[in-house]
Amino acid sequence: MLVVVSPAKNLDFESPVPTESYTQPEMLNEAQKLVERCRELSPAQLGSLMSISDKLAMLNADRFTEFSTPFTPDNARQAIYAFNGDVYSGLDAYNLSPKAIDYAQQHFRILSGLYGVLKPLDLMQAYRLEMGTKLDNSEGKDLYQFWGSRITEQLNKSMAAQGDNVLVNLASNEYFKSVKKKQLDGAIITPHFKDKKNGNYKVISFYAKKARGMMARFILENQIEDVAGLHDFDADGYYYSEEQSSGNDLVFLREEQS
Repeated sequence: MLVVVSPAKNLDFESPVPTESYTQPEMLNEAQKLVERCRELSPAQLGSLMSISDKLAMLNADRFTEFSTPFTPDNARQAIYAFNGDVYSGLDAYNLSPKAIDYAQQHFRILSGLYGVLKPLDLMQAYRLEMGTKLDNSEGKDLYQFWGSRITEQLNKSMAAQGDNVLVNLASNEYFKSVKKKQLDGAIITPHFKDKKNGNYKVISFYAKKARGMMARFILENQIEDVAGLHDFDADGYYYSEEQSSGNDLVFLREEQS
């Protein structure tokens, strides 16, 4: 079972990393090409492209300027400890056991606009480049055209390496759109998380993002290897709803929060 999640806009490059182990991103050559393209843009152009403030545009222009290889623990950080958002709050990577982190290296991937696919312990340098960014490049008009089938091919390699053909999609639509579903050598299982509000169950973005992280944590801690095992997910009051689930879309409900 291979789990994929989205990255986060917010980064944490300050907290102490609880491991000395690290690996290198497998698509670093492609990332370098994107960095070189972004270096051609002024901070104002980056700000307009990404719809971010002048301050953030300058910060990210500096990041592209300072990007350098090879990656080492002195100039980069393991990906699972670098992102800081709602999904990663639910994942709570800093409190995963070493055994769960080892399992994650084989069974957990982060989709990235800059790096393509990241393993948990892959080193990365700070960046902001969302998958939906319409950055024209050598391959086309946006990042989806830049990555083409390469992200899918990388995921296929990861599934083949673990001898499995199930991919659990815990990524956002923006990021999972980078995966060519028809070319994926496996079944796609997509969990959905709904909270009860005013008598109806609905997807509430903040809660759903955190739940996706909690589901990833559940899989890594328990080394879940089949779809039926996902039904036992019960973190923070969620429970599997067979009635609302259909095919490879698994629905988890939670009663109204007080």
